[in-house]
Amino acid sequence: MKVKLLTILILLGYFTLRAQDARLIIHADEGKTKINKNIYGHFSEHLGRCIYGGIWVGPDSDIPNVDGYRTDVIEALKEIKIPNLRWPGGCFADEYHWKDGIGPRTERPKMINTHWGGVTEDNSFGTHEFLNYCELLGTEPYICGNLGSGTVEEMSKWVEYINFDGVSPMADRRKENGREKSWGVKYWGVGNENWGCGGMMTPEYYADLYRRFAVYCRNYGDHRLFKIAGGAPGDNYHWTEVLMEKIPLNLMNGISLHHYTVPNSWAHKGSATQFTDEEYFTTMKKCLYMDELVKKHSTVMDKYDPEKKVALVVDEWGVWYDVEPGTNPGFLYQQNTLRDAFVAGMTLNIFNNHADRVRMANIAQMVNVLQAIILTKDDKMILTPTYHVFDMYKVHQDATLLPSVLVKNVDLRSDDQEIPALNVSSSKSADGFINISIVNIHPDKDIQLECDLQGADVKSVSGQIITAPKLNVHNTFDQPENITLKNFDGAKVKNNIIMVTIPAKSVVMLRTK
Repeated sequence: MKVKLLTILILLGYFTLRAQDARLIIHADEGKTKINKNIYGHFSEHLGRCIYGGIWVGPDSDIPNVDGYRTDVIEALKEIKIPNLRWPGGCFADEYHWKDGIGPRTERPKMINTHWGGVTEDNSFGTHEFLNYCELLGTEPYICGNLGSGTVEEMSKWVEYINFDGVSPMADRRKENGREKSWGVKYWGVGNENWGCGGMMTPEYYADLYRRFAVYCRNYGDHRLFKIAGGAPGDNYHWTEVLMEKIPLNLMNGISLHHYTVPNSWAHKGSATQFTDEEYFTTMKKCLYMDELVKKHSTVMDKYDPEKKVALVVDEWGVWYDVEPGTNPGFLYQQNTLRDAFVAGMTLNIFNNHADRVRMANIAQMVNVLQAIILTKDDKMILTPTYHVFDMYKVHQDATLLPSVLVKNVDLRSDDQEIPALNVSSSKSADGFINISIVNIHPDKDIQLECDLQGADVKSVSGQIITAPKLNVHNTFDQPENITLKNFDGAKVKNNIIMVTIPAKSVVMLRTK
């Protein structure tokens, strides 16, 4: 009888083990690196309806606003605690002349936005409007200066106008325009995509220009600048090598990286809402490529900066599709589905896991452009699946990264290719909670996951989830809650082991203490 009972127990243990599709080990007592909150930054370019109609409607608008800024968008951004906001571009930055955007709005000169739709830009949203908006949101401004078509003097005077509290021509002009105290802006980009729309430069030429411009971007008083060099597109590691070799580290605090996930080709990117299984797989695979990019650019940077003083700033990332039918192709307006929630979740997990080098990032873009977290139409506003990921992941901001490894995973296959179905990052926040963000990109398979929290003593677990019946589900102005953030109670904890079934096509956040 005892032998039979022992046999049954062994078999039960065997089948229990077999039921676990994946296993995650989290070293809960070994965290050292802080996940910089600025990884969760955003981007607002003068492009399409991002600024005008998205952020700014003007104080005379019938749309509810605070001094011209949309009230609904303000409330949504405060909820997810956006840490920084990049402006005015993008490609627009290297044709923007800041003095056109100060003073009485009715007297500001108009310009043509040659990059995005050829529309007339009236400059009613300028330096004061942007920086006052950041104060209203409680977020850090990140200004990208004009190196492509501007001058050293122009950028230098912009820094002085914004940051100097003494007596000077630029500080006096700021005061005349209604702002007595300086804003003290810390984050400055010296040009944007200068290998492309910012001037078609070689890395050697840009590095020399950067040195010159950066010297004249002065520190005033206690306002110490964090200067960000315009870095590489995708896998151009040579660009990073040249900048790291030629620019003294005391002149450069960060170097940018831009990478967009494009399902097909740049000529035919694909629809945001109508896609095949193959396009879905390709999108997921290209998103995961961000991990390789970060690793290889970091390796180049380590060669010249082993102490990791210079941050890798991924200040443009996200999915780029064909525009929605019937919209201006220069406005880059696209919908946002559950598929895009996975891109957001996996990309942020990658940044978290490389927090020793990645210390700032900006999704492109905040409102009505590309992988927007918010869409607006007249007086209506909807929150996209990507927004809900940022809401879910805000617990990672300034938390301590916990080393973790998926020692067992499930593959998603397409023809002769395969990619991991689960993607994870873990942290411990100041409130003592351990946060585990998990993305399951498998469209059909619920995955049984065992989480081994080594070095922890946890008693309870709670969760949140983002999912939908189909991959292309999205929120519309008529149906704004097709995808929302919901509570998840599918996890149990015992002896520091969390057993959880991660539903197919979902993003899950577990919190345990």
